[in-house]
Amino acid sequence: MSLTPMSASPDRITVTPLSADDRPEWARLFAGYARFYAVAQTPASVATTWDWLMDPGHVVEGVLARGGDGTAVGLAHYREMPNPLRGTIVGFLDDLFVDPQARGNGAAAALIGHVAGQAQSRGWSKLRWITADDNYRARAFYDKVAGKTHWTVYELIA
Repeated sequence: MSLTPMSASPDRITVTPLSADDRPEWARLFAGYARFYAVAQTPASVATTWDWLMDPGHVVEGVLARGGDGTAVGLAHYREMPNPLRGTIVGFLDDLFVDPQARGNGAAAALIGHVAGQAQSRGWSKLRWITADDNYRARAFYDKVAGKTHWTVYELIA
């Protein structure tokens, strides 16, 4: 699969980098993302993530997808990641969430397209992400826009 940015109807969805004024809308979407994956958030963990996103020197970046009325309907967090085996830099899409009431409107495609555009302009050789095995709706969409790898993810809690 290529990193060709996908397009969305510009009158429907726009994608913009996060700014300090976006915190309330971002926090609403981020809380929805955490609920979806049943991850408990604390005020401190949310503040840490927001601080990372607002720090231009931090590797994690964030964007919001906005509907035609300007309301934030989705978010994405991404970063560059070294790939030592290939001696290259890849992009990693850590988080992607679209408000359930806004799904099917092109926000996910616009978010992935934006991040793919960033990957392309920065010379990242790939853009990778993971999702839960039982996230069937997302997986059906991802199967249309990217190639599924044969890798299985493991996690060891330190």
